[in-house]
Amino acid sequence: MKKLSQLFTLLLVLAFVLSACGPAETPAAEEPMEEESAEEPMEDMANQVEVFSWWTGGGEAAGLEAMIEVFNAEYPDIEFINAAVAGGAGTNARAVLATRLQAGESPDSWQGHAGQELIGTYVAADQIQPLNDLYEEEGWLDVMPETLIPLISDNGNIYSVPVNIHRANVLWYNPAVLEDAGVEVPTTMDEFIAALETLQAAGVETPLAMGEQWTAMHLFETVLLGSMTPEEYNALWDGTGDWGSATVTQALENYKTILGYTNSDATSLTWQDASVLVVDGQAAFNVMGDWAEGYFRELGKEPMVDYGWAPVPGSVGNFQFLSDSFVLSANAPHPEATIAWLKICGSKEGQDAFNPVKGSIPARSDGDRSLYGVYLQSAMDDWASDVVVGSLTHGVVANDSWKTEIDTALGLFLGTQDVATFQSGLVTACQSYGPCSE
Repeated sequence: MKKLSQLFTLLLVLAFVLSACGPAETPAAEEPMEEESAEEPMEDMANQVEVFSWWTGGGEAAGLEAMIEVFNAEYPDIEFINAAVAGGAGTNARAVLATRLQAGESPDSWQGHAGQELIGTYVAADQIQPLNDLYEEEGWLDVMPETLIPLISDNGNIYSVPVNIHRANVLWYNPAVLEDAGVEVPTTMDEFIAALETLQAAGVETPLAMGEQWTAMHLFETVLLGSMTPEEYNALWDGTGDWGSATVTQALENYKTILGYTNSDATSLTWQDASVLVVDGQAAFNVMGDWAEGYFRELGKEPMVDYGWAPVPGSVGNFQFLSDSFVLSANAPHPEATIAWLKICGSKEGQDAFNPVKGSIPARSDGDRSLYGVYLQSAMDDWASDVVVGSLTHGVVANDSWKTEIDTALGLFLGTQDVATFQSGLVTACQSYGPCSE
């Protein structure tokens, strides 16, 4: 009995010890701490913004990085995720973006061109949010050009923040190549064609450098403008003009002739590849937007020594423009952080950091002129005084469906050189996807 009593006492002591120690060691007591630590990454994720663009090289990427630096200084607690995708004029990037939007994986903000690309695509699909309150809060209506606001608006709502103004109708040239061939910078379409012929006869291998198909479209729209008045050009896009007219026929004939002086390997070249042929002295001319000037400066080239510029012949006094803008996704995962990014995009500090490097002028009217080089200062002057018309290639004048149909007709023309078939395709494209009636 004594041994049984001792055993019973020992069991009681062990039970007491186990019950006393249990609460301190049980996993249940530590579960709240594990849950709190699991929430910390989610809080960090809320403090970020994913921005989608196609600026991955040259002055474009450098300009974006300059604006990101301004953002990081102003909002050090927000992580900037640069979701840039390579592709000339955004061709590849916009395809990737479309796939993401369809899959419900929207970035917070993305780059788009002011004009029909923006309104006819993203606004029409309810994929972006109005920014009227932000414009009022930041006072942007007082500093943004009146020309731009209608192009980024629909039914009284403003849908993006433009960061720049680019010029499309720029003829870049190598001064030494022209001088050696005895060629003056042409100002009319006839002079341009004559200059190309003279350069070829003088042994210049590539009178006019061109790249992949979107650069061929870029050349096409500038030749179209240079072959008619700005009123006739604008009428083609608002439905009051006639794509089947004799004026358009002459423009297409000019385009065909000019293509005959381009490099045979154009389809394998990027816009940078084509542009560098000019500053390296292998080509006389190149038609490209003024982002090329940012690229030239990045290469260490000197203006009016290694390269010069003029409006595309026939378009003197016209400013064929485009504007890069950023939007607020309708399904932005981080809307507050996105608003912070858009504030930098629309700010004087952000635009003056971005544009001198990118090779563009600020969308705002109060940019610091002293920060901009000789070419960009000339572009500022022309923007203020020239007749403004929109770009096809860069989203201003045509919605995506219409532009795609034109691009298809252009691709066929580049192979066949059949002007009549090309013009018929342009007429059909406007009837099918533009404002033209049958």
